[in-house]
Amino acid sequence: MTKRKKVVQGGSSAGKTIAILAILIDRAIKTPDIEITVVGATVPHLKGGAMKDFLKIMKQTNRYKGDNWNITNSKYTFSNGAVIEFVNADGDKAVGPRRDVLYVNEANLINFETYTQLSMRTSKDIYLDFNPVNRFWVHDEVLTEKDSEMIILTYRDNEGIPPFVLEELLSKRKKADTSDYWKNWCTVYLDGEVGMLEGVIFQNWKSIDTIPFEAKLLGYGMDFGFTNDPTTMIAVYKYNSQLILDEVIYQKGLLNSQIATMIKSVGAKNGPIYADSSEPKSIADIQGYGIGIYSVSKGKDSVKAGLQLMQEYDFLVTNKSIHLKEELSKYEWSKKDPSEPIEIWNHCIDAARYLVWMQLGSRGASKPISSFTMDY
Repeated sequence: MTKRKKVVQGGSSAGKTIAILAILIDRAIKTPDIEITVVGATVPHLKGGAMKDFLKIMKQTNRYKGDNWNITNSKYTFSNGAVIEFVNADGDKAVGPRRDVLYVNEANLINFETYTQLSMRTSKDIYLDFNPVNRFWVHDEVLTEKDSEMIILTYRDNEGIPPFVLEELLSKRKKADTSDYWKNWCTVYLDGEVGMLEGVIFQNWKSIDTIPFEAKLLGYGMDFGFTNDPTTMIAVYKYNSQLILDEVIYQKGLLNSQIATMIKSVGAKNGPIYADSSEPKSIADIQGYGIGIYSVSKGKDSVKAGLQLMQEYDFLVTNKSIHLKEELSKYEWSKKDPSEPIEIWNHCIDAARYLVWMQLGSRGASKPISSFTMDY
């Protein structure tokens, strides 16, 4: 692979991590003072994966020197001054220092903002690997850039795969003949092709470049956030029998005055905007800026009812709606209670749900704006 951004998509036991680490070790040995960063989603993820494999390779090839390994900072310094460090994506160091080479291990577990900050601080090559359990930002953002390329690896490419592992993998082929679960599993983990997460709530969507002129704007949905969660606003259009979703706002730390300014800047002042009823003070405050924003009407099981309503439609999602597309790919039902969604990866989806519920649901559509309740 010769381009700056090297995307390695592949299945189970394809040898992706080992191969990339071997390349990076070789490069460190041959390039004095080069700085290489390996990023994983969390510390346990790193210690049980890329870091463990790195140390194993170094020891098995008789390259490891105990004095060169800083266990506190998870950093190995070679005799020529080259460094390979291991950083977790949810830590402060992830987006801080600059580096020459970046390796993001299992990139689908890391959000797009973190990757963007990491890539901006990388002067040379970037490696990204993952099991393609679903389509995510690598496919929609990275691979659309001229300086990127992708290779797909599977167990067939790994000449060092243990026989018992190969036998175990191939046994899943037979199960795929009678099971949708194992069919999807084989697509991802045997063939290295993009699959769909088990239990994902929305499978009824695809990407669209631009919003057709004939599409009718129904309005906007808004979900509030601040420190930990973003404030989101999603525009919803009706297009024949489909809905078009367009991400308009996605940002943390916004004050109500800033939200009002952003709403006006995108031409959504008159709305209607339906927002989270658990924030009546914010809604009233934003209304004071002349914005057509109203509280969504909620009730018992309104979340599930709203999701069920959304599932009745096929979605077209604009390509620029990066965060919304990531949520749609990852928002799933709880494994403990398959009738309840997991309350994560849902900030954009909640915003869209508010609008769909109020405009297309019998509960919301039957009520005039003046009678919207702020009760949960």
